[in-house]
Amino acid sequence: MKRSYLGEFEEIVLLTVAVLEGGAYGVAITHEIIEQTGRSVRLNQIHSALERLEEKGMVKSEMGEPTAERGGRRKRFFTVTAYGRRTLEEIQEVRVTFWSRLLIRGMKSYELRVMS
Repeated sequence: MKRSYLGEFEEIVLLTVAVLEGGAYGVAITHEIIEQTGRSVRLNQIHSALERLEEKGMVKSEMGEPTAERGGRRKRFFTVTAYGRRTLEEIQEVRVTFWSRLLIRGMKSYELRVMS
């Protein structure tokens, strides 16, 4: 499968689906992102990102059972696919590499200032 690239928001949504492990549905994802990032997020933004991620094959969804508290309506639950997990791992590797290089460069710069 061809590698798909993710925008920052799609990445956060995909990570949130992975973190919520089977309990990931629109409202829960929205609340988790707001809690973890402090950014303002609307449910329609979450649904759009989930739709794009599902089209890319990174998440899959299934309908839950109807619940009384939702007036008999069902929730759509999302889970990360193997392709979605591989994509997250690749993103993490790239970020770790860049952060490591930055920290090493920062340390060398610090050492030079201390020695002078």
